[in-house]
Amino acid sequence: MKLIISPAKKMVINTDDFTPRSTPTFLVEARQLHKQLQSLSYAELKALWHCSDNVAQTNYHLLQQADLDQALTPAIMAFSGIQYQYMAPDLFTAPALSYIQTHLRILSGLYGILRPFDGVIPYRLEMQAPLQTAQTHNLYDFWGDRLYTALQPASEPIINLASNEYAKSIRPYLRPTDQLVDIKFAHLVDGKLKTRATLAKMARGSMVRFIAENQLETIADLTTFNDPNYQYDPVRSTDSTLVFIATKGN
Repeated sequence: MKLIISPAKKMVINTDDFTPRSTPTFLVEARQLHKQLQSLSYAELKALWHCSDNVAQTNYHLLQQADLDQALTPAIMAFSGIQYQYMAPDLFTAPALSYIQTHLRILSGLYGILRPFDGVIPYRLEMQAPLQTAQTHNLYDFWGDRLYTALQPASEPIINLASNEYAKSIRPYLRPTDQLVDIKFAHLVDGKLKTRATLAKMARGSMVRFIAENQLETIADLTTFNDPNYQYDPVRSTDSTLVFIATKGN
């Protein structure tokens, strides 16, 4: 099975602890998007990024100096948001690291899709950002079905641990014979399932770590996820959605 997750806005450079093992599959396309970003003015980028002046200034200067071939960090170590903090890949065993290189894929606005040890640089470009190119109106249009095709879904199920924003780059291209299973971490509020974004990100990271450390291979194995904050709910789960409900006090 393949696990898909979202990237994180927060990124770091770490060229000392781990060495990239591979090159992003769509590096040519990433160069095209990167060049397009560099052609935009500060005001255009700030609007595209939808962020504060402080964040925009920092990322604007990084963008002007950026080189997609220099100072590369493995993707799994480069992203440092909440999900990745709870995943804690720097503490993985060697077998767990080998497992995620085979089974885990990170969806990305700039790079399209990444294996954990693909070398990347810090960037800011969300998948839903309205970046236009000469031929396309946005990033969903730009990437088309390439990310779906890269997953080779006909050969194994896709386990969706990504946000809706990123899953939208895969979902429209699914065929009737494909198997995509959504993982839903939710709170039960007045009889309805409600997702709390921060807690869900934490749980997604913990689940990736659990899957990698235990070398899980089947969808049924995922229901054994052992987390102090969420518990598998077989009643609310279906063949296409595994539901984990927040435990009391969470």
